[in-house]
Amino acid sequence: MYYSFNYDYLCRLIQHQLNSFSTLGLSKSIIKALDDLNITTPTPIQEKAIPTLLERHGDFIGLAQTGTGKTAAFSLPLLEHIDTSKDHLQALILSPTRELGQQIADQIELFSKHQEKVKTLPVYGGTSIMNQIRALKRPVHVVIATPGRLIDLVKRKAIDLKRVKYLILDEADEMLKMGFREDIDFVLDQIQDQDKSTWLFSATLPSEIKRIVKKYMSDDVSEVKVSSGLEANPNIEHQYMVMRANEKNAVLSRIIDASVDFYGIVFCRTKLGTQKLANELVAEGYKADAIHGDLSQNQRDMVMSQFKKKRVHLLIATDVAARGIDVSNVTHVIHYNLPDNEEYYTHRSGRTARAGNKGVSIALCTSNERTALLRYARALKIDVNRTEPPTYASLLDQRVAARAESFKNLEITAKFKGECKEEWIESFEGIDRSELVLKLIQMEYDALSQQVAREKENRDAPRERRDRNSKDRGDRRDRSKSKRDRDDRGERRDRRDRSDRSKEHSSSRGSDGVQFYINIGSRDHIDKKDLVAFLHEEGGIPQKDISNVKLNSNYSLFQVEEKVSKKVASRFKDIEVNGRPLKVKRDEPGGRDDDSFSGPKKFKKSKDRKRKKR
Repeated sequence: MYYSFNYDYLCRLIQHQLNSFSTLGLSKSIIKALDDLNITTPTPIQEKAIPTLLERHGDFIGLAQTGTGKTAAFSLPLLEHIDTSKDHLQALILSPTRELGQQIADQIELFSKHQEKVKTLPVYGGTSIMNQIRALKRPVHVVIATPGRLIDLVKRKAIDLKRVKYLILDEADEMLKMGFREDIDFVLDQIQDQDKSTWLFSATLPSEIKRIVKKYMSDDVSEVKVSSGLEANPNIEHQYMVMRANEKNAVLSRIIDASVDFYGIVFCRTKLGTQKLANELVAEGYKADAIHGDLSQNQRDMVMSQFKKKRVHLLIATDVAARGIDVSNVTHVIHYNLPDNEEYYTHRSGRTARAGNKGVSIALCTSNERTALLRYARALKIDVNRTEPPTYASLLDQRVAARAESFKNLEITAKFKGECKEEWIESFEGIDRSELVLKLIQMEYDALSQQVAREKENRDAPRERRDRNSKDRGDRRDRSKSKRDRDDRGERRDRRDRSDRSKEHSSSRGSDGVQFYINIGSRDHIDKKDLVAFLHEEGGIPQKDISNVKLNSNYSLFQVEEKVSKKVASRFKDIEVNGRPLKVKRDEPGGRDDDSFSGPKKFKKSKDRKRKKR
């Protein structure tokens, strides 16, 4: 009998067998769990790391970018090593964020569903520590923790690390960027002398990671490195638009309005800017919400739940807060502020076009940001096309077509027919079909006209300030001309007085400008770069005019050029930071009140006074 076969199909079948999890040494129960999840082909980091971690007891370094499957690369072999017959803590996983920690816990639960029950517990800040302490009194095999919460639990003697055999540092470089260096050292010191394996997974290997490796890991550590992971997803269309900073809100609104079924994530640089943009979009009628580090865990869970259910169409996020977000049908990623490097650009853009879908990544750029974006594009070897913001004519076309489509598809239910009153229908008598349609279109036209007026007002505001400044300069020139008519002695005396005053100011405040106080500090989880970005975004102060930034715990000091100093304080009115009114004041010697201290002594006295009152 003659049998025919498809040679290409046979080659694909053989290749599939070679590139499957069954060849890596995993147990049948885990392979079955992966099949249930439709996960059949390992990623490069999984293919290289899993056999090594299964076969070798010892320290390990895995270098791969975020989004390359590192969670499965360490959790699958870890599950093979857990002894479920022993009811004590055997593995500790450190994660930089709450979202990523919860995601790791969820994936481990899915991977182990056909095994003897592996008990996992995620612990992180923002939720009740007492509930976590009670949970730790029950048998737990694997704890997934953020560094800060883990240290709180260790200091309360609520968690016993003495029998931990596997310590996993996930996103190690990210934890260091977020300021967890001392916390990581504390944890590693606690279990340094134990017979354990330390698995370190990181996107990069900066000097701080090398220090950890040298101090805490063995000399024969295994290392696996895969390609940078910055290769572009071909399903993402990369675009950018160029505009002034104060036009970004209007352009963002136009992008949203021009897109049918827009469902996206908007990335901002700072937590303060993230919340402000979300509030402004909600005020404009958009279904938006923010996620950032200042939210409690319950608030973050609520925001993410609303976003996944599509009750929120716009998620405004910082880079750190967005880690661990995995939503497969995001249509757009908007870079409201450009990230610091191409790695973050890739991570952001990768939130769309998941699971084989297509997506769009759009960067809203000032002229300076455009230069950086094109540099990222060259490094990533991607095409980023410049596009223009949607015009209002195209928006009107879009709105009218969408309104017509919604009317056509609107189903009139039997319940509504039963409750509909005859006088409701009669109230439309006298309006023929053409006039009714025109009135509906007029409503869309009027709404867009109001949007045009708001944009024009925002564009004209800076121009009016420039005109006023130009007039002020003209008035000063006129006054200067009249002064030249005075006697030389008076002019020389006036010039000498001004010079003396200038020297006095320079000696007390430095030669770089006028110093200001702001009641934002490191307690608000910001660094100097965040503060400069906030001053620029919220106050419109050019970044080149900001200098000598000094960040303290409860307050900061900064200097601006004399030419912009007069209006600095007035630009920050009616703003709240973490529930308290924002205060920006000129830092005058001897003119500071109790809430506007500028040094440790003043702060100490203020604390002493409060102590006496109690």
